[in-house]
Amino acid sequence: MAAPAQSRDASVTVTSGQSASVSPAENVSLQYSLLLEHLIGDRRQIKDLNPTVMGAMPSPHKTDEQKMIERGMESCAFKSLIACVGGFVLGGAFGVFTAGIDSNVGFDPKDPLRTPTAREVLRDMGQRGMSYAKNFAIVGAMFSCTECIIESHRGKSDWKNAVYSGCVTGGAIGFRAGLKAGVLGCGGFAAFSAAIEYYLR
Repeated sequence: MAAPAQSRDASVTVTSGQSASVSPAENVSLQYSLLLEHLIGDRRQIKDLNPTVMGAMPSPHKTDEQKMIERGMESCAFKSLIACVGGFVLGGAFGVFTAGIDSNVGFDPKDPLRTPTAREVLRDMGQRGMSYAKNFAIVGAMFSCTECIIESHRGKSDWKNAVYSGCVTGGAIGFRAGLKAGVLGCGGFAAFSAAIEYYLR
C-alpha cells in the first residue's frame, strides 16, 4: 500500500515541476508582448521631441497667421505671380540690352540718313524693353502655373513636371500661329525645360 502512495506523490511532484518549468517562459512571453505594446503598439506614448535636447536651436511654435502665410506662399497663384514679376524684370532688362547693341534703334525708316536724337533712341529702347517684359512675364506665369498644377496632380517633384509644363506653355503660345507651330513650340519648350532641369539637378 505504500508503493501507490509513493507513485502518486511522485506524479504530483513531476506535475508541479512541469508547471514550475513552464511558468517562467509564459512570464517571459507575457512581458515581451507588453513591451511590444508599449513600444510599437496602442500603448505607445507619442512624445514631442525637443530640439534643444538634440543639440539644435529651439524653434517656436508657428501661429495660425504664420501657417496661413506659408500656405499662401506655397500656392500656385503666388508662385505664378512671382514668376510673372521675375519674367517682367528679366524681359525688360533683356529688351533694353538688345536694343542697346542694335545699331538701327531710333532710326526712321522713312528717312534713314537722319541721325536719331537721344530721346528717340531712349523711346525705342523703352518700347522694346516693355515688349520683351510682357512676353517674358506671360511665359513665366504660364510655365510656373502649369508646373505647379501638374506637380500637385502627380504628387511628385521631378524633372517630368518641367517637361510637361514646357510642352503645355510652348504649345499654347505656338497654337496662335497654327497647329504646326504649336507642335514645334511644345517640343522646343519641353526639350529646353528638360535641358535646364538636367543641368540644375
